[in-house]
Amino acid sequence: MRLPLGVCLLSLVTVPAVASDFTLNWPVDCSLGETCHIQQYVDHDPSPGARDYQCRPLSYSGHKGTDIALPYLSDMQEGVAVLAAAPGVVQGLRDVMPDVYSTEENAAALQGRECGNGVVLGHEGGWETQYCHMRQGSIRVEKGQRVAAGTPLGEVGLSGRTQFPHLHLSLRHNGQVVDPFAPLGPEACPAGTDAIAEVTVTNSLWADPIPYQPGGFLGTGFSTHVPEFQAIKSGTAGSQRLTTESPALVFWAYAFGGQKGDRIRLSISGPRGEFSVHEITLERNQAQFFRASGKRLRRESWDYGRYIGLAVLLRGEEEIDRIEQEIHLR
Repeated sequence: MRLPLGVCLLSLVTVPAVASDFTLNWPVDCSLGETCHIQQYVDHDPSPGARDYQCRPLSYSGHKGTDIALPYLSDMQEGVAVLAAAPGVVQGLRDVMPDVYSTEENAAALQGRECGNGVVLGHEGGWETQYCHMRQGSIRVEKGQRVAAGTPLGEVGLSGRTQFPHLHLSLRHNGQVVDPFAPLGPEACPAGTDAIAEVTVTNSLWADPIPYQPGGFLGTGFSTHVPEFQAIKSGTAGSQRLTTESPALVFWAYAFGGQKGDRIRLSISGPRGEFSVHEITLERNQAQFFRASGKRLRRESWDYGRYIGLAVLLRGEEEIDRIEQEIHLR
């Protein structure tokens, strides 16, 4: 059946949640910060801008849910379960839409079905959760079925209006959108600062605390050339075998939550020490992005041995994240 998407996509977060002991469990069978990440949060900014519950731009204008993303398309293809966040009853579902990237060409076909495949659960006290962009053919529940928290509903997918495999989790109370991280909204937003210190929130609806990450790396790899972004997102960019005779050594880093002015420092070290350092400044906010740097082979061969690529994400003077990749050339 068709899911009730209108409220999810068009209404604003205007009414705070009432006091309740309703709580949510983590809805994806993944390890946050390792095999998945939160790409976007509920937008708390009523203007055309965007602001998440930490007063930062890890959202987009009018976004009504929490996007829990997988790093690569290959992760989705292996199968990652979506779990009921709370006990409830299946009110609606859809499982017929293909897992494809949304484009201008298929925009008309997605009109009114932006959620893709998914499930809607009703809970006691006027609460409702909606699970979007699930994998075609993966839905495991039926309308009217009662489920416990943690019950597998299906799998993370790429259906509907999306550019990356993820679960969009919407929470509503009596029809109004609620941010489970801050149901009453941010308690205070510091003015005129880009510091990454967290805003204190004491009214989260999550059963277990969920740390906030203001951006970070999703993966890295080496190649003989700068890969296509689509190859990185699919998980195939790091499959190339490199040798001492490779024509170039290129190190790339894939990240999320980039903000204008962020700096990505890429370096490569080999048996003779560091030989490539490149720092790149982001010119605009980017939900997902990659940067690459390296050297061409200028002599007969590369040195035999271990090479380490290091990527560091800097915001002002703060280090947001760092990641290393090691390869051995033979």
